[in-house]
Amino acid sequence: MYKELIEYLVKSLVDNKDAVVLTKAKEDTKTVITVKVDSKDMGRVIGKDGRIIKSIREIVRAYSAKNNDKVVVNIEE
Repeated sequence: MYKELIEYLVKSLVDNKDAVVLTKAKEDTKTVITVKVDSKDMGRVIGKDGRIIKSIREIVRAYSAKNNDKVVVNIEE
């Protein structure tokens, strides 16, 4: 559910949609979703001063809070 949301958001930003890889791991009481994109698209996902990735994290945080979950979004280089 969260993975699909993040995948949709990230794929709408990048040029190389095939390079987007998401991994999901459970750590204690939270779910960690790691996003890996092509190095050329890294700037598009992070954004100026990290604004885009902060926005993605805020959307996921709000959606997960509604469902009483805790989800963390990480970017892997």
